[in-house]
Amino acid sequence: MQQSLLYPPLDLKKTISSNRLVGLWGLMKGFRLTYLGAVVSLAVATIAKALTYLLLAYFVDDILNQAQPTVPFYLIALGFVGLAVFQGGFTFISGKLAARSAEGVILRLRNYLFDHIQRLPFTYHDHTQTGELIQRCTSDVDAVRRFFAEQAIEVGRVLMLFSINFAALLSINTRLAWLSILSFPIAFIYSSLVARRIHTVYESHQEQEGVLSATLQENLTGIRVVKAFARQQFEMNKFEQANFELYQRGRRLVKLFATYWPVLETISGLQMVLIFFLGALMVIEGTMTIGDYLAFAGLVIWIIWPLQGLGRLITQTSTGLVSYNRLVDIIRESREEERDEEVSQRRSEEAKSREVTMVTQDQLRQATSATSNGLNGKVPLTIRGEVVFKNVSFEYDANTRVLHDISFAAKPGQMVALLGPTGSGKSSLVNLLPRFYGYTGGQILLDGLELSHYPLPELRRQVGIVEQEPFLFSRTLRENIAYGVRREVTQAEIEAAARAAAIHDIILTFPDGYDTLVGEKGVTLSGGQKQRMAIARTLLKDPRILVFDDAVSAVDTETEAIIHAALERLRQGRTTFVIAHRIQTVMRADLILVLDQGRIVQRGRHHELMAQEGIYRRIYELQSSIEQEIEAANILPGTNGRKGH
Repeated sequence: MQQSLLYPPLDLKKTISSNRLVGLWGLMKGFRLTYLGAVVSLAVATIAKALTYLLLAYFVDDILNQAQPTVPFYLIALGFVGLAVFQGGFTFISGKLAARSAEGVILRLRNYLFDHIQRLPFTYHDHTQTGELIQRCTSDVDAVRRFFAEQAIEVGRVLMLFSINFAALLSINTRLAWLSILSFPIAFIYSSLVARRIHTVYESHQEQEGVLSATLQENLTGIRVVKAFARQQFEMNKFEQANFELYQRGRRLVKLFATYWPVLETISGLQMVLIFFLGALMVIEGTMTIGDYLAFAGLVIWIIWPLQGLGRLITQTSTGLVSYNRLVDIIRESREEERDEEVSQRRSEEAKSREVTMVTQDQLRQATSATSNGLNGKVPLTIRGEVVFKNVSFEYDANTRVLHDISFAAKPGQMVALLGPTGSGKSSLVNLLPRFYGYTGGQILLDGLELSHYPLPELRRQVGIVEQEPFLFSRTLRENIAYGVRREVTQAEIEAAARAAAIHDIILTFPDGYDTLVGEKGVTLSGGQKQRMAIARTLLKDPRILVFDDAVSAVDTETEAIIHAALERLRQGRTTFVIAHRIQTVMRADLILVLDQGRIVQRGRHHELMAQEGIYRRIYELQSSIEQEIEAANILPGTNGRKGH
């Protein structure tokens, strides 16, 4: 992650603590001096406030009662004005420094979370709803921001207001000062009990808000399906149910606050009335001057206010602590690189015993740095693309094995085709190559070295995948094609990749050509066009291993032939894996693997498999029969009934 100049670098995982306040303090590393400046400024403002009331007592008792005042009125007036300016100025400085430190902490936290989530393994994303992640990275982050910007600084302000004003009260009348804090223990105990309840209810509220966000995100993502099946009312009912549950939990939270404030204000009000009454009696009896009474009354207000403020902060900080916990749950997750290091450590002894030299980060970077990312780049000697599976097994969950004892070898330049019914494990198999998932048994070797010996970034630069459902970013067509290349790419290289993927001529029909925006603010491409854009993006990346996950399913026969001809030229020196459901797509493969229920049930070339009784021949005969019927009926001749616009 590129470090921002606005904040110092910090691994937030190292700040995690079982004590949430300690963890939050750890988040402030690099901003603590700024925050300390905010606290000191607040202390100065608080002292100025207390001195205002002491000046008031002096003015009433010592100046107004004198026939010839020793101090001119204008100096007293300037004193009041000066203290007010002092208080206001340092309050402003305190707020500014607190906001600067809080926003800096949150800027770093947001950037870290975004980078961290991108680096979490696929298994985490498989089990976590996108809406829930969005909610945690927005609502919960904002709750932590409020904690730093408002609540934490307010805790310091409350404590200083109490300490400084209580010291001033003691200087006026000791007995009355102690009576003024008589209700503090009661208010503190009551606030603590309510805060525990609020903590539980707020956590439940945030969880349900995550459910609502996930429901909304899922609906918007699948809006075409919703409309196609006319399920708007069903989705509305589902959303209303989740929204009503959020409403119910929100009501419980509001009721707690609605009950809490009147009780606390009643306690504070009774305390204030008691002190005013006792002070008035002391003035009547002559044991307290009018000036001292006025100063004492003003200071008591700034003692009672912290009492209310402390209770409010106890309840509000609990919401920030809940949100912090929810963010820590994400930060605690191990990144792919961290899991990679753990695997490497476990296998290092095995590597030494087999006298296998591990590829270091520097060695692999030096090898791959010589690789050109253009279409005419030379294949490096270090990464040749020899792939060997040895008794590989894989399971998504502990009790759900997807692949069983997969073994085969692919030499550089060979095409390996994967064929089989839906759910047979074809996509799961190729997803092991870039280590989107870690295999649970056996070995996968790349040029004689196990995949875990290669750093993940370098390994994935050598594997290019065209997904069955390609994704394009809301950027220009040029940027989408050049997305996977980490260097400056010429227009000629981009156009060469586009021509090879049979998308160049279509791009030229758009008014802005390669500068045409895609997505929400630009043109909408058809499924076949998106597929060809994804192919162009992968071809420009020029990896050593190509993976096409049914990548030509959305193009017509003529375009498919063009793409296959281009692939035939470009795959020389590269290991190519092709997942397909049509026999015509896999007939030219050097090795065809037929999978069923996670096992290889047949293997060989086309003519070898046609000579065997099995799934491959049955699929071929079925597809040939369908094509013959289509031709006989003269329906869409030569297109196999498919369109690629």
